[in-house]
Amino acid sequence: MTNISTRRSAMTLFSSPTCTKSHCARFVLLEKGIVADVEYYDPTNPPEDLIELNPNGISPTLIERDLVLYDSRIIMEYLDERFPHPPLHPMDPVSRATARMLIKRIDQDWYQLLEEILSSGEKKSARTKKLLRESIISVTPVFGARPFFMSEEFSMVDCVVAPLLWRLPSVGIETSSLNDTINNYALKIFNRPAFRHSLSDAEKEMNEILK
Repeated sequence: MTNISTRRSAMTLFSSPTCTKSHCARFVLLEKGIVADVEYYDPTNPPEDLIELNPNGISPTLIERDLVLYDSRIIMEYLDERFPHPPLHPMDPVSRATARMLIKRIDQDWYQLLEEILSSGEKKSARTKKLLRESIISVTPVFGARPFFMSEEFSMVDCVVAPLLWRLPSVGIETSSLNDTINNYALKIFNRPAFRHSLSDAEKEMNEILK
């Protein structure tokens, strides 16, 4: 096997240019100012370097010397613990556990619906789009209660929510169909420098709000 560390920086994130959860990992990487290579690739034709280390070619895959991680949420947790400043999870155990449970709920309630939309045809996904839109709108008070999503400080949860909100127009859920509270939250996160820099060229085309 080729020793990837001899040809790359100490850390490389292999990422699909359109995968939502890969976007979350890139957002964390940039929000924490971690020096790493981000290599975009086509998941249907993964590069040999990646196949050598992760035969499934799953996106994202994080390589750091002999370490190989290929679950986006595990990657995000690892980056936050490996580079503790600034922390993206609360410091106390109860709040940290609560944040992790919230991310799990977002994955189950919103990301699952998004995946169904992306994998279905236009006609089949109409009902799922309605469900996702209504589910997001139903938690409007949460978006407006604090400066960030259920937090006074920017956190890992925001890194999970923002890439999903960014994709809504590209799947036929216009931001105009939401409300000012949600849109104001989204714009605040989208305008963070780390979020802007986390966008691949393909992702920039998904939403025109920053153009």
